[in-house]
Amino acid sequence: MSPDKVISKRQERREQIRRKEQRSRVGLIAMITVGALFVVFAFIYPQVKPIVDVVTVESASRPNVDRNSMGDPNAPIQIVEYSDFQCPFCEQFFTETEPLLVQYYISTGKVHFTYRSAGNWVSSNIARATDAAPKTESQDAALAAYCAADQGKFWEMHDALFANNRDVEDQGSYADRRLATIAETVNLDMNAWQDCYDSGKYEDQVKQDLEDATAAKIEGTPYFIVTYTVNGETKTKVLNGAQKFNVFQVELEAVLSEIGAQ
Repeated sequence: MSPDKVISKRQERREQIRRKEQRSRVGLIAMITVGALFVVFAFIYPQVKPIVDVVTVESASRPNVDRNSMGDPNAPIQIVEYSDFQCPFCEQFFTETEPLLVQYYISTGKVHFTYRSAGNWVSSNIARATDAAPKTESQDAALAAYCAADQGKFWEMHDALFANNRDVEDQGSYADRRLATIAETVNLDMNAWQDCYDSGKYEDQVKQDLEDATAAKIEGTPYFIVTYTVNGETKTKVLNGAQKFNVFQVELEAVLSEIGAQ
């Protein structure tokens, strides 16, 4: 073989090696670039979340707030509301009737009022709280409110949730990101709230709410259980649906008369 052919073969091998090394360098640079972009995205994306459209509301004043309860705990009448943040009738009660109950019965020490969630309620079927039951946005909203209660702002979150309900169940009103945005409007410590929400801290409480609602044989939401004592005997009345204030007034005045606490 001539010297010229040997040199040509060597040059060809060198060129092949050079091209291979070049491809390797390009591949490595591409991998490093993609990795760097991923890291940057992971850090920046939480800071540039898409804008979520929510409204900010001024929460109504309530007396003697203790988490999801308000009023004098020693009041002669106890009312437990089983409600659902996605229920339009529950929202109707909140906007039309609750303020008057606060003014005339809760603020005056006659009624102690507690909100509980029945957000798994489905039509006229008996709701059952089981681990296999599908998770609903109503449950998530209740979790969000109970986490806000850790910061003394259950009722502020309660009002903000109802104000931001889109009246279409499980279609994004209370998606995780929207709940976080709603929580921001009530000036929560968002790190603490997010940790609480993400951990599912109050899942058992939400489940217990539904179990108790089922045991009470509720017929829908909102549903109100009125409890009082006469001569040592505990009595109970129920009010079903978004009743007007005058309906509550008639029932409560009758109870107060019965226990002699007018």
